[in-house]
Amino acid sequence: MASDDELSLLVIVVDVNPIWWGQQAQREPEFTLSKCMDAVMVMSNAHLVMTRSNKLAIIASHCRESHFLYPNKHWKAGDFAGDESSCGSRDGKYELLTVGNDLISEEIKNLMERTEVRGQQTETLLAGSLAKALCYIHRVTKELEAGQEMKSRILSILIDACVLDADSGLLQQACDITGGLYLKVPQKIALAQYLLWVFLPDSDQRSQLVLPPPVHVDYRAACFCHRNLIEIGYVCSVCLSIFCNFSPICTTCETAFKIALPHAMKAKKKKLKPTT
Repeated sequence: MASDDELSLLVIVVDVNPIWWGQQAQREPEFTLSKCMDAVMVMSNAHLVMTRSNKLAIIASHCRESHFLYPNKHWKAGDFAGDESSCGSRDGKYELLTVGNDLISEEIKNLMERTEVRGQQTETLLAGSLAKALCYIHRVTKELEAGQEMKSRILSILIDACVLDADSGLLQQACDITGGLYLKVPQKIALAQYLLWVFLPDSDQRSQLVLPPPVHVDYRAACFCHRNLIEIGYVCSVCLSIFCNFSPICTTCETAFKIALPHAMKAKKKKLKPTT
């Protein structure tokens, strides 16, 4: 457990793709996006109450944008961003947790109401959300007061993945490289238990626990055109997109490549033999 002089920052990226969650609600009505967010907030509250210096950030990864649920523009450090009557204790609950949970619920509701899924862009912007999370960690690191010690979870950033559906090669590689945990939850309804007992402990505590064994990681790249794992392919020199087949125009950045064609060979004229 971290001491009072140490700061442990936990950044949670939640996939809130409305298409997947709509299908999930039809398959398993007992586990919806609301239930998932309840489990995430349980883990968040447990992290905040472990040490007074712990910090938290939650990012919603949508198919249209990546949005900070907490902290957000309505949250101000050092206060509860609201009047005293709205921040009172509810059933003995800590006021900070009450306000934080209310803000997260309100932000996720506003995000789902104002965003519409149009066209063929239905995939979650996971890479952009991870990049935003890393940038936020870097900003918090720079804003630390002189002499304040950072936990190893931040200095050597651990990326954990709690997967509810199909396996993700990107997350498997990220977890393996950073020394984090990758777990495909066998029972979605027990998500809160997995978050508390597997993902909440820090790197020092994990060495003393019996955790799920690491999964086999395939480091082959997936092509951008068919999502197939390939060993040899074509890479765009501008955006570094990978394709299994050659294309004169990159479908990602729309860069047109000039192809150097072989020089045409001129046909030799046959000499006519003189006739006698």
